[in-house]
Amino acid sequence: SSVYIQIAKNAIQAHFDGTVVDKDRYVSMYPELSEKKACFVTLTLHGHLRGCIGSIIAHQILIDDLTSNAVSAAFRDPRFSPLSRTEYSEISVEVSLLTHPKEVVYQDQNELKQIIRPHIDGVILRLNNHQATFLPQVWDELSDFDSFFAHLGLKAGIGSDPLSYHPEIYTYQVDKYEENNDEY
Repeated sequence: SSVYIQIAKNAIQAHFDGTVVDKDRYVSMYPELSEKKACFVTLTLHGHLRGCIGSIIAHQILIDDLTSNAVSAAFRDPRFSPLSRTEYSEISVEVSLLTHPKEVVYQDQNELKQIIRPHIDGVILRLNNHQATFLPQVWDELSDFDSFFAHLGLKAGIGSDPLSYHPEIYTYQVDKYEENNDEY
C-alpha cells in the first residue's frame, strides 16, 4: 500500500506505544513529504466511519499533517471514543491529499448546481464563523445535490437549507489513497 497509508498507520501505532514516527527517514526516501500539503485521514471499521480528521488549507509539511491528522482521527475525533488496539488491527485507512481550494462565484442555487461536479469536487461551505467541508468521497453516500448540501449545512450548524443564505463556497479535489485497493 502507499507510503501515505504506511505513515498514517505508523503514527497511530506510535501513539499506542508512546514512541514517534521517524519522519526524517521518510522524508529522505520521499522528498515530496517535505512539501506543504493539506490532507485528510479517514478510518473505517467494517465499512463504517471510525474517525476522520484533516486540514483544508496546507499549513505544514505533508509528513507533519499526515501524522497529526492520523493520530487525531484515531484518538481525537469528537464523534467517537478513542481507538482501541483491537480496533486498530481491524481498521482500514484512507488518505486524501487536497488541492488548494478555489472560491466558486455563483448567483444562485441553480448556477451552483451547474458548477459543482459530484464525485469530483470536495466542497467547503462558509458563512460568517460557520464552516464545514465534505470530501468528494461523501458524494458516494449523498449523491444528489440537495441532500449533499442539506447535510453540509447541518454539519456547519446553519440548518438544512444553507444555500438560502448564499454562503461562500469553495471547491477542491483529492488524490485518494486506500488500503488494500489496487485501483489506486
